[in-house]
Amino acid sequence: MGTVDNAMTILQRVIYPIIDRVERLVQLTMNELWSNRAVRPAAVAGLFYPAEPGTLRSQISSFLNASDPDDSARAPKLLIVPHAGTVYSGAVAASAYARLSRSRDRITRVILIGPAHRVAVRGLAAPGVDAFDTPLGRILLGRAALVDLDALAPVVRDDSAHAAEHSLEVQLPFLQLMLDEFALVPLVAGDARPAEVAHILEHLWGGDETLIVVSSDLSHYLPHEQAQASDRATAQQILTLDARLDSGQACGAIAVNGALIAAREHGLVPRLLALRDSSDATGDLRRVVGYGAFAFEPRR
Repeated sequence: MGTVDNAMTILQRVIYPIIDRVERLVQLTMNELWSNRAVRPAAVAGLFYPAEPGTLRSQISSFLNASDPDDSARAPKLLIVPHAGTVYSGAVAASAYARLSRSRDRITRVILIGPAHRVAVRGLAAPGVDAFDTPLGRILLGRAALVDLDALAPVVRDDSAHAAEHSLEVQLPFLQLMLDEFALVPLVAGDARPAEVAHILEHLWGGDETLIVVSSDLSHYLPHEQAQASDRATAQQILTLDARLDSGQACGAIAVNGALIAAREHGLVPRLLALRDSSDATGDLRRVVGYGAFAFEPRR
């Protein structure tokens, strides 16, 4: 009996706790694996913006602090912002995001739409994951809104369209610094028609709690003077809500045109906040990329 008692004691005090710890570790590992499958990791950190959180926060904050928002302006409902690396277009984007300073606790949902650069997309691609990660933390997606979009053409679920797409990701650190908690509804625009984009935006329009952000650069690889002329003409079209931009004027023309249709329907007033190009960062005037920032405000 003594031998049996000793064996039981060893089982209870040594073996069973080890088994219990192993089981817990296995469960934690499975949970982590499941969690990773449900989250889009940052794909262009270290390429388009700093990967180190402190450096990223400092850089974005410096852009925002250098912006001079018009305190008399109304809070924007819709922004158009560029999506190059932050050293190239971060200051331009910040001129738009700085307008959100008085809406930090009011905006709880962001509709973010940008063009597909890596994967061919039919219509608009919504992600199947539950969250997007950046070096500044995790952003939960607006699952109810995304499920609601499943019934609407031409929205499809396609995580591959989002996996390496930078046009949306580069906007996220700005939103994280300018807003409190918010749900993200990210859409990658492919071969959709502008009217279809406008219909989706109308469906998601909401009230003051919803911000719409359209990601697009302007002209690509023109000589500096030619690019300036092209971008000024494009800016004028945007300011007159002329939804006939082409891809030579803006890589996100489909999304921009759809947003302009929606802005016109809702009587929004557009403002040009910044219009620059990559030569400001590189000094190279031979081939530049144009960047513009626009805010659309409710009419007074």
